[in-house]
Amino acid sequence: METFWNTIADYNSGTWPLQIAIVVIGLILTLLLYFRPSRTVRIAMKLFMIFLNFWIAAVYYLIYCAPREYNGLMALFWAIMGGLWIYDLAVKHASLELTGKHQSFAVVLLVMPIVYPLLSLALGRTFPMMTSPVMPCSVAVFTIGLMLAFSERVNIILAMFLAHWALLGFSKIYFFGIIEDYLLVFSLVPALYIFFREYVMAHASGKSKPSAAVLNTLLILLCIIVCIFFTITLLHQIKTA
Repeated sequence: METFWNTIADYNSGTWPLQIAIVVIGLILTLLLYFRPSRTVRIAMKLFMIFLNFWIAAVYYLIYCAPREYNGLMALFWAIMGGLWIYDLAVKHASLELTGKHQSFAVVLLVMPIVYPLLSLALGRTFPMMTSPVMPCSVAVFTIGLMLAFSERVNIILAMFLAHWALLGFSKIYFFGIIEDYLLVFSLVPALYIFFREYVMAHASGKSKPSAAVLNTLLILLCIIVCIFFTITLLHQIKTA
């Protein structure tokens, strides 16, 4: 645990001016997508997401998290997600046009990178040993919000990677006491349902077996089970705190 938090402190100490710049750029691009959308803005946002994922892979994991075990594997994970954004840019899979759906939920997720450090401060942590806006889990929540608000056609592979990351992040709550990561795991449940429901409805024909209605019911059941599991864990964490 000491190594884990020391690497976070080193990362924040060494990169905080760049993190502020990254947050400002992300904020500007997000506002432009909402209020001044254009082809140039959409390409710029995809390039920003490519940069953001490779930043996590290279700067966060390979450089500052070198003392941790499996840092190379985590770097590979985020590099693959960066590659998925490159693919998305090349084939124009996600339009990044405002869908008009799930807007309230999407906005909540888009501001989560700012909520992360505020929650850290509320929990009594101090800079630099605290979560910050440009860390893996806060970037993952932002990505989920971006996909909800602006992707008519969700990249289901990217959604699966983000879901897998949220489940990995769940283990850090136990082992490293990062209560902030509940923001990620609880945002995953409704987002996972929305992503896969829309994917099922778009690809399941009326003659498919099981039918789209059955698949949707199974998906709801899965999300309820995951949500119950997360809630029990949260209550246990509060009880033992």
